[in-house]
Amino acid sequence: FFNRLNEEQIATVCESVLQALAYLHSQGVIHRDIKSDSILLTLDGRIKLSDFGFCAQISKDVPKRKSLVGTPYWMAPEVIAKTPYGTEVDIWSLGIMVIEMVDGEPPYFNESPIHAMKRLRDSPPPKLKNAHKASPVLRDFLERMLTREPQERATASDLLDHPFLLQVGLPECLVPLIQKYRKR
Repeated sequence: FFNRLNEEQIATVCESVLQALAYLHSQGVIHRDIKSDSILLTLDGRIKLSDFGFCAQISKDVPKRKSLVGTPYWMAPEVIAKTPYGTEVDIWSLGIMVIEMVDGEPPYFNESPIHAMKRLRDSPPPKLKNAHKASPVLRDFLERMLTREPQERATASDLLDHPFLLQVGLPECLVPLIQKYRKR
């Protein structure tokens, strides 16, 4: 559903998704399929997280997961590598979604899913194609999510305190997106 969004809209979407993820992660739940298709927008501009079919529970007894689950272009490197992973995978996927909101599509979208997965697994974290269109604070926000080492990646709670989210608007800032999309 994303064409390119402005930074107020991106911050508004991210804050809502991060609030949902902070709650899920506090309950030991990994979403495992964060992407634009998992984000619903109400007519008045409120954000809803959906697609809970791939969720996994983690606990003290089972602190990590290993299954290859999710949508290829949004998968974290550790999921693709089938190494044990935790809630950090949702943060990586949100970072890919931020790239999608800035550039209009996720990285490697013009490549086959298998090729994209190999690049995500083996290459440095993807960068914005349109980095010149992103403020330094947005680029920093993105780098905190797209960190190869999961333990160095920011948590949802960390990101809720990031200065980029000072740009969050009222839900109404998203209404023009809905109106534009409905006219198609």
